[in-house]
Amino acid sequence: MKKTNLIYVRIKLYGSIIFIIIFLLTATKLLAVNTTQPINYNASISYVDTLHTQSEVRMAWWRKARFGMFIHWGIYAVPAHAEWYMSNGHVPRAKYAEYAKQFDPVKFNANRWVKIAKDAGMKYLIITSKHHDGFSMFNTKATSYNVVNDTPWHKDPLLALSKACRRYGIKFGVYYSIMDWHSPYQKAAKPDPVHPTYNPTSFVSGKKEVYIEYMKTQLKELINQYHPAVLWFDGEWMKGWTAQDGKKLYHYLRTLDPSLIINNRVKGAGDYKTPEQKIPPNGLPGQDWETCMTINHSWGYNAQDKHWKSAETLIRNLVDIASKGGNYLLNVGPEASGIIPAPEVQRLKEMGDWLKVNGEAIYGTNASPFKKQLTWGRCTQKVTTEGTTLYLIVFDWPKDGKLLVPGLKNKIADAYLLKDNVLDKHKHLKTTTNDNGVTISVPSKVPNKIASVIVLKIKDSLQVE
Repeated sequence: MKKTNLIYVRIKLYGSIIFIIIFLLTATKLLAVNTTQPINYNASISYVDTLHTQSEVRMAWWRKARFGMFIHWGIYAVPAHAEWYMSNGHVPRAKYAEYAKQFDPVKFNANRWVKIAKDAGMKYLIITSKHHDGFSMFNTKATSYNVVNDTPWHKDPLLALSKACRRYGIKFGVYYSIMDWHSPYQKAAKPDPVHPTYNPTSFVSGKKEVYIEYMKTQLKELINQYHPAVLWFDGEWMKGWTAQDGKKLYHYLRTLDPSLIINNRVKGAGDYKTPEQKIPPNGLPGQDWETCMTINHSWGYNAQDKHWKSAETLIRNLVDIASKGGNYLLNVGPEASGIIPAPEVQRLKEMGDWLKVNGEAIYGTNASPFKKQLTWGRCTQKVTTEGTTLYLIVFDWPKDGKLLVPGLKNKIADAYLLKDNVLDKHKHLKTTTNDNGVTISVPSKVPNKIASVIVLKIKDSLQVE
């Protein structure tokens, strides 16, 4: 009996020791992942795998989202010449700062703005917390030059919007400019006291680290106060800001919130690429990317800019981007009163109406498997253990009733129009497979003049030439 007890005690002791060793090894690994030191690219494979896993986890929702709202709003809405007016209009700092005293957006309604995004089918929202003009659109203790302290409005729009986003199930994010035309720690490119040109600024001698600390203070406030899912940097082309600076800032922010998604304009690092006002012809294979674009020609409110893109163009842009594996961040520029211009709201509504019927072909999809761009439209896909679903998004409906999917060699298990009537029933379509690909027999009537969706279900491995 005594010998049995002794054996039991030893087994229990050894088990405890093994448990402690495993716990310590795991804790050490976790601490290493969250270190503030720059990444050692010669580190072990397990460490690199851990970083990859973290990236996959935090990017998962973003990759499914496909469509977001960008908002450029600040005191530049008062003169109504868009967000670059301070530099392009050569306005001295003190004179430009007077616009803050006129900024009183009494018609602002955070729920209304977020509802517009929700109804448009957008899944996340990014708003300017500080643009190049240096005015902070949030409650910050780092400077009194902010919307709460320096305007007659005395309210925090970021707080209201972050709450509204949570209420409507929209991911909230903030834009932040590294370049700052108002900062005493940055100097204008042409510092004329009467007719200055700010872009690109450079650091005042000996003040770079002071500005970086100011910036880190504000970024920490943004993370702690509003808990953004995305931090969208800009202005990284200013003189003196280096890739090494960007990497250090990226890793600093990662210690504050490991789940935070950060774009590549921090410089030298970043979770995704950000082409502006254009769609890469072939996407950016192997990389996460997001095209940001305006509905007219301006980011911030410009009273003279009436060059509105049509709903057809915007919907087809979204389709084109999704078919290439990217996201579409579409901008609105609210007026100084707090109203999003009606032409923007109308176009977003039309996009939302299309997505209510066809969103399955956009959200959570991957890029087209076809090597060449389809002449009649675009394609997205979803791959599961049960097979592959292809979404053929048709811009040019065939007049002869035959749609050829070139190079597709699979036998089609099912083919149908995506939600083409009020009864929400699928219109099943006949298909034939031959040497040229798959031919689909389609109705003569176009389901949607902008973009119609045909769904192909394939059970075996996808075969595309």
